[in-house]
Amino acid sequence: MEAVTEGGWASLPVALSPGVLRALRGLGFAHMTPVQSATIPLFMSNKDVAAEAVTGSGKTLAFVIPILEILLRREEKLKKMQVGAIIITPTRELAIQIDEVLSHFTKHFPNFSQILLIGGRNPMEDVEKFKEHGGNIIVATPGRLEDLFRRKADGLDLASCVKSLDVLVLDEADRLLDMGFEASLNAILDFLPKQRRTGLFSATQTQEVENLVRAGLRNPVRISVKEKGVAASNTQKTPTRLENYYMICKADEKFNQLVHFLRQRKQEKHLVFFSTCACVEYYGKALESLIKQVKIMCIHGKMKHKRNKIFTEFRKLPGGILVCTDVMARGIDIPEVHWVLQYDPPSSASAFVHRCGRTARIGNVGSALVFLLPMEESYVNFLSINQKCPMQEMKPQRNVLDLLPKLKSMALADRAVFEKGMKAFVSYIQAYAKHECNLIFRIKDLDFASLAKGFALLKMPKMPELRGKCFSDFVPVTVNTDSIPFKDKNREKQRQKQLEQQRKERQENGGKKKFIKNKAWSKQKAKREKKKKVTAKRKREEGSDIEDEDMEELLNDTRLLKRLKKGKISEEEFEKRLTGSQSRLKAETVSDLGSED
Repeated sequence: MEAVTEGGWASLPVALSPGVLRALRGLGFAHMTPVQSATIPLFMSNKDVAAEAVTGSGKTLAFVIPILEILLRREEKLKKMQVGAIIITPTRELAIQIDEVLSHFTKHFPNFSQILLIGGRNPMEDVEKFKEHGGNIIVATPGRLEDLFRRKADGLDLASCVKSLDVLVLDEADRLLDMGFEASLNAILDFLPKQRRTGLFSATQTQEVENLVRAGLRNPVRISVKEKGVAASNTQKTPTRLENYYMICKADEKFNQLVHFLRQRKQEKHLVFFSTCACVEYYGKALESLIKQVKIMCIHGKMKHKRNKIFTEFRKLPGGILVCTDVMARGIDIPEVHWVLQYDPPSSASAFVHRCGRTARIGNVGSALVFLLPMEESYVNFLSINQKCPMQEMKPQRNVLDLLPKLKSMALADRAVFEKGMKAFVSYIQAYAKHECNLIFRIKDLDFASLAKGFALLKMPKMPELRGKCFSDFVPVTVNTDSIPFKDKNREKQRQKQLEQQRKERQENGGKKKFIKNKAWSKQKAKREKKKKVTAKRKREEGSDIEDEDMEELLNDTRLLKRLKKGKISEEEFEKRLTGSQSRLKAETVSDLGSED
């Protein structure tokens, strides 16, 4: 480990209390990091701060220590139900981590109570816990904190409890805004007293954070801590002790390269990032089957109750693989991560930096590798310019085992694997279409056949992005995929029951399949809109007698019909509004809508 220090704790202009120093010794932190030495004195001297520092630079202690020192110096000691400090953070995992760090300090101060308020559990449990134990220091995610402010009817008047608030900290402030918490933050801020110290901490200062600084901080001191040496002049955003690699390989070779890489490093600790929750579910299951004697865990944002347990367990492991989405990309400190592997490039350049920052933290060395398709190679230059992130090429390994047939066999043997693969493929393409850097990540350049092979699909799914395309390089299996059973007998029994019900409905409808709204993996609304546009365009091109004015009226009629179907207007009102060309086109419009709905 290379030391990244800025003097001992005794060199601070304001002396720290003995309990805080004992906790620091217990954690093994003999020296400060640059962000800590710059922030702590200002925060403790009653300044509002907006701190920006590279990921893994020790920002958590930069606000935990001032919080404790400010509360210790209060003239009136906090009572059980009085809140002295609130720390708001975007994800449960980060909140759990901060709560853990804080507990190392508060055990030396039994007069302070702390409480963790996060999603994934019953809010009434949090209400009862607060009423029983209090919470002088709250660590929370925005949604749960806002919810508790509104639970006065449940016997908790949190708005009265925060009147004694001294310190508010917004950790990963840019991510709080990215994740759409702005409304929750504004609601929370309305409950808090204006006379308080406020700290904003983030690895990147976005325009949104700048607006928040202007709105929520009074005469803030801005702190921007860069890496020393050459990196400082380049404003490099990744730690200098991080070795960044990229690998160029085809879509149908990527999975084999990943498994080979992980098999060669079974004793190490890895984070493997995918772009979507469905990809995590599918590839996590695949890696679990193909890499033996290694603990493999999955975590993503759609998990409700298991996330906290999985995160806590993985942090304690000496080695293993965590397959995850960007829910693990920000601020999370997992000890001794050797490699961060980005199977899918993230949706934004800043997210790339945050993912890499899960390794090479607080002076440790670490490595990161991103897999890129041949058409995505220019992303390397983009990152070097946009994020000042230098990267080295790692060549794909030769003669690696082809594991895709095994993955296909798994899908043929269990419908759950087959369906996970189809969902993962669809979600990947939809995420790719929304990539922030769409000049490089262009969906029209994707080799869908090679991609489907890389997902070990048995057949191509039906989705708008693939309509009208020919995939001569992709050979679907000859097996009827409807006959693939679930390994889980209960699920298969339920499926057979649904199939039987569908057969009966078809018989009743004269062999026609009943339309199911919001059918899996399709975009019904998008399909309807596209169909209308294509119909209108075809009629114009064919020289139909429907002129542009008539088309405008046709669209009006369509809207009227939708309103009639939803019960927003009466039949009399509907008939009244149909005049002229509308009456002429009514039957055709009704026919079109009927075939879709």
